[in-house]
Amino acid sequence: VQLVESGGGLVQPGGSLRLSCAASGFTFSRSVMSWYRQTPGKERELVARITSGGGSPNYADSVQGRFTISRNNAENTVFLQMNSLKPEDTAVYYCNAINRLRSYWGQGTQVTVSS
Repeated sequence: VQLVESGGGLVQPGGSLRLSCAASGFTFSRSVMSWYRQTPGKERELVARITSGGGSPNYADSVQGRFTISRNNAENTVFLQMNSLKPEDTAVYYCNAINRLRSYWGQGTQVTVSS
């Protein structure tokens, strides 16, 4: 099983980034996919989650209206479009898959929002 995140980087406040997570080694189309983030000294927190069919995404209150999670089951990829970024969005962002009650994690990608 592999989850490989990409798209992180340094962006100014108010800017946008699009994260991608390429999955392999399991049945992506039957998996619930999520994005989490973590900052030093804090617990990993759920940012957004999307069901296997792509419906009913849910978001943390802190990103509601600014972030959008989506997926392409044909390409085994999940995305996180992040708009109107704030300094408090700075974190390592992780892709997560839940498949047959097993949880898998990517290695993370750093997002830094700073002027």
